[in-house]
Amino acid sequence: MFQFEGKVAVITGAASGFGRAFADKGAALGMKLVLADVDAAALAHTVEALRAAGADAIGVPTDVSDASQVEALALAALDAFGKIHLLFNNAGVGSGGFLWESTANDWAWVFGVNVMGVAHGVRVFTPIMLRQNEPAHIVNTASVAGLLSPPAMGIYNASKHAVVSLTETLYHDLQNAGGQVGCSLLCPAFVPTGIADAERARPETLRNDAAPTRSQLAAGKQLQRAVQSGKLNAQDVAELTFEAIGAGRFYILTHPAILPTVHLRHEDIEQQRNPTDPLSLKPEVKAESR
Repeated sequence: MFQFEGKVAVITGAASGFGRAFADKGAALGMKLVLADVDAAALAHTVEALRAAGADAIGVPTDVSDASQVEALALAALDAFGKIHLLFNNAGVGSGGFLWESTANDWAWVFGVNVMGVAHGVRVFTPIMLRQNEPAHIVNTASVAGLLSPPAMGIYNASKHAVVSLTETLYHDLQNAGGQVGCSLLCPAFVPTGIADAERARPETLRNDAAPTRSQLAAGKQLQRAVQSGKLNAQDVAELTFEAIGAGRFYILTHPAILPTVHLRHEDIEQQRNPTDPLSLKPEVKAESR
């Protein structure tokens, strides 16, 4: 069982959503916290609130798509607390609409945060954890969109599929390398978080000049409705995630009702039939995934 009390957790995307819930849970378990977010003001507010509640926490404004900033985050964690035991590669953004209507900026932004943010975290923090020669763990936040391919979510789906494959490979690599570092893959369905408002964090250099297309507007409205109707909240997901870390479990599927749809996708592949729209069947699964 992974021991949390007194250990050091680094959390990206920590100022809201899952990241904030992970921080709250870590603090409740007596962890020391290194919190990162691209929104410096929201991050400062989060750190202040946690400290006021008695947590030992620092904030490091970080754009995870920038390798040098992730490296600086690791150095700040080591300077503050000496070691790093738990890493949440959690920061994420989204973009929807018909795939061919997505711009180069859309691809650069979503993949920069969702894929390269995780990649930078793994590259920078894993060697530190291995050198410590004591129990440590990495949690990469993907999504059920990394296990399915819903329509009008192409860039997001592709980025989360990349995180799934990256993390499964990380598991094998860590097993082959030996040592005491484990990892988990978090695949939640829709949960009321700030993911639907991620556009506010898009860098000016990657903003689009043209107005959103009809399909992009429709996808945005659908996402807003879906996340607000989620049956689990971020705190529920944090509880499930810490439970899985403690048990050393790799797959963290917060909405098990989605599994029949995942199985259906695998059947499509195995039987070499055309892909089934994951939102077109099993209405009870569709409702749960919201």
